[in-house]
Amino acid sequence: MKPEVFLPEDYRPAEDEPFMNSRQLEYFRRKLVNWKAAILDGSRETLEGLQESSRNMPDVADRASEETDRALELRTRDRQRKLVSKIDAALRRIETGEYGYCEVTGEPISLKRLDARPIATMTLEAQERHERREKVHRDD
Repeated sequence: MKPEVFLPEDYRPAEDEPFMNSRQLEYFRRKLVNWKAAILDGSRETLEGLQESSRNMPDVADRASEETDRALELRTRDRQRKLVSKIDAALRRIETGEYGYCEVTGEPISLKRLDARPIATMTLEAQERHERREKVHRDD
C-alpha cells in the first residue's frame, strides 16, 4: 500500500515541478475517482427513472415520446459506461507508473491536456496524427 499523499485543496499541477510526481499522480487519481463516482451516481438515477417511467401510457404520441427519451438516455448511458472503462484504465496506468505518458511516442502529455481530459493516452500531436490517419482510412 502506498503512503497517503498530502494534497492541498487548491493544488493544481504545475509545469515547474517534476512531471508525474506523487502530488500530480494523486491529483489526477482523485479527479478520475470523483468523475467515475459522478457517472455511476447518474447511472443509478437513470435506472430509477426508467423503472418509474415504465408505466403504461394510453396515448400513442406520449408513449412514442417516452420511448424516444428512453432510447436517448440508454445511448448516453452506454457512452458513459465506455467512459468508465477508460477511467478505470487511466487509474490502472497511475498504479503502473504509465499515466501521463503518450502510448505512441512515450513523451509526457501536457498537464493542461490531462487536466482537461484526464483519460488522454496520447499527446495532442499524436492524437491529431491518429485522427488524420483514421479519417483517411474512413474515406477509402
